[in-house]
Amino acid sequence: MRLDTLAGNAALKDQLSAQERSRGLSHAYLISGPAGSGKRTLARLLSAAMMCVGGGEKPCGSCPACKKVFGGIHPDVIQVGEDGKDITVAQARQARSDAYIRPNEGKRKVYIIDPADAMNPAAQNALLKVLEEGPAYAAFLLCAAQPGLLLDTVRSRCELLALPPEEAPPDPALTE
Repeated sequence: MRLDTLAGNAALKDQLSAQERSRGLSHAYLISGPAGSGKRTLARLLSAAMMCVGGGEKPCGSCPACKKVFGGIHPDVIQVGEDGKDITVAQARQARSDAYIRPNEGKRKVYIIDPADAMNPAAQNALLKVLEEGPAYAAFLLCAAQPGLLLDTVRSRCELLALPPEEAPPDPALTE
């Protein structure tokens, strides 16, 4: 997989590349890490990889599907939630019912739930059924700074991708 726009995280990149080559990408990932760790970047890259129709490594970045994902206009990549606001039960139910409608353009539908840790227990429970028994074409990317706020049942249905805080470059004044 081409994950070079995600800073650092070599082991995680290798893990995802091997997974994509062998069995394909999962239906649900919990992408965790503090602010600035690259959660949204990784979610966008995984979305593009799932939608990519170009040849070679995915995401190619140049096919129409990749361009739409990176431009934020792909109809099969759905953003649930927004910064600073809780994700409501109604939003979770809407995502759940929309997941059973076949994709418009791609082979999959991808739901980026961010910030997933802003869902209350009722909203999380509304997603459980689709996380465990959803259609094969639906994928869920839950981004959370505090994954411990998610119910154990939600966390157990996702593969964890933990991103450490972005490392600052060494201070040249300290290395002399």
